[in-house]
Amino acid sequence: MAIEVGSKLEGKVTGITHFGAFVDLSGGVTGLVHISEIADSYVKDVKDHLKVGDAVTVKVINVDKDGKIGLSIRQAVDKPPEQQQQQQQQYPPRGPRGGGGDRGGRNFRPGGPVRATFEDKVSRFLKDSEERISNLKKSTESKRGGRGGRRS
Repeated sequence: MAIEVGSKLEGKVTGITHFGAFVDLSGGVTGLVHISEIADSYVKDVKDHLKVGDAVTVKVINVDKDGKIGLSIRQAVDKPPEQQQQQQQQYPPRGPRGGGGDRGGRNFRPGGPVRATFEDKVSRFLKDSEERISNLKKSTESKRGGRGGRRS
């Protein structure tokens, strides 16, 4: 049986690691469910959600050229339409580059806090760094006797 992206399959958990779980599909083919694809909620430890031998329904999310198969348990679960709609309202799709056109490139979510872009964070970091360096230079110069050179 050919494994196609988007298909839902039944499998059995054969191994658990700190980064996910290996699932045996039909015909001895094994795929990996990454820790981020196990549940909709935060997963701190895979063992809290799965055990070796558990039967699971998975969705194939990618197949690499080298034969690695990426699986998802959370995408295999059919959600009720109202829950899907609520999730879309909570995280609206972003435009190109994640910017909000009239907001100066910052990400804008209606009713939510404005998040700083990478450029904003870098400029704030540089400003803070320059202030710290100037304060450090002032304090070390005063300990050496001021701006003049060495005194004899």
